[in-house]
Amino acid sequence: MSESLERGFRDKAKLLFPGILAAVTIAIAARFLSEHYGGPTMLFALLIGMGFNFLSEEGPAVIGIEFASQRILQFGIALLGLGITFEQIMSFGVGVIGMVIAAVILTILIGLALSRLLGRGWRLGVLSGVAVAICGASAALAISSVLPKNANSERNTIFTVISVTALSTVAMIVYPMIVSVLELNAIDAGIFIGATIHDVAQVVGAGYSISEEAGDTATFIKLLRVSLLFPVVLIFSVIFSQGRSAKGKFVFPVPYFIIGFAVLVTLNSTLGVPEVIRQLLLELSRWCLVIAIAALGIKTHLKALITVGGKAFFLICSETVLLVVIVLAYLTYVR
Repeated sequence: MSESLERGFRDKAKLLFPGILAAVTIAIAARFLSEHYGGPTMLFALLIGMGFNFLSEEGPAVIGIEFASQRILQFGIALLGLGITFEQIMSFGVGVIGMVIAAVILTILIGLALSRLLGRGWRLGVLSGVAVAICGASAALAISSVLPKNANSERNTIFTVISVTALSTVAMIVYPMIVSVLELNAIDAGIFIGATIHDVAQVVGAGYSISEEAGDTATFIKLLRVSLLFPVVLIFSVIFSQGRSAKGKFVFPVPYFIIGFAVLVTLNSTLGVPEVIRQLLLELSRWCLVIAIAALGIKTHLKALITVGGKAFFLICSETVLLVVIVLAYLTYVR
């Protein structure tokens, strides 16, 4: 029995190896470019991956690329739970927590409404709304894994990742200027930066460019937004699993990687994880996400991406502006 299992494992590994190797190689190249020349690692991984689209059409790499774009992605998202504790979440206070939750809900709902109004369909509304509201590329990848698939699913995911990453990079430069013009104090500046910029790296860059106190506050607020990834993906996964179950096929309502995310948050909050191990696993999470996005890039046709159109980019820009307005209204009239 053990021999047959071992043989099956080896056969499976042989099938997956070429595609995973391709995605890992692109991820390493993207990380190298980011560290030596600046720029978002995920954007580099996407663009380089798209140059190797032919690998996803036929040949030995196809199965491994599919595995990297789904299973490695889900594993990386689960490990993100090690970056959050319940104590961090509660330390912000009820007012800030309420504002962040309200901003996330409103951004997703208005994203849905705008998407329907622009004739882009509800899937892009959910995908872009969650990406803008929570944590950019990571949230886009997480929510795309539970949305019902159609012919445009991967194209829309890649477009959303590219858009929110590009907007995050612009925001990292522009938002500190807004803070300066509005003369926000360090705490309010951190709240603004952490609650509005999409990706974690750009939040850190913008926050610490203002001051250490603003950087610390921005990072904590961003972690609060990231913690909302669990309930949001959980809600949508239950909604869509009910639809599939109604067709006669039982589907467990909660994806296993979301359960893993929740378990690791709880473990990190109660028993604690040794810092060395925690940092190693968080670094592994970052690598998994870059490998997954490289695989998604390989699966994407540039021509298909262009067909998404200006309305989709307008949708994501509108959601981004809406988020800024909500947070500034809170800082001006409520806080």
